[in-house]
Amino acid sequence: MAINKDTVKYTANLARIELSNEELDHFTGQLDRILAYVDKLSTLNVTSLKPTSHVLKMKNVYREDAVKASLPVSEAIKNAPLLENNLFKVPKIIGLEA
Repeated sequence: MAINKDTVKYTANLARIELSNEELDHFTGQLDRILAYVDKLSTLNVTSLKPTSHVLKMKNVYREDAVKASLPVSEAIKNAPLLENNLFKVPKIIGLEA
């Protein structure tokens, strides 16, 4: 697939990017080479390959759950702007009309 200046100019306009004539020439050449390289990939025989979501095998790393002492209530609420019965008090937002 060949790319021309009009396509680059149109794409730049969609992206709201102003390009000078030199930049237009430069990017047209670059994009044409990129698309030519991508077009080479279509010649590869991939019928025996399984689809994957990642090139490398992905593995989650989890830590063991361990019971620890939690933060004391007094420490957790010490900077709260509003409190009620050792709980955070927040303004009501559900049921208010917009």
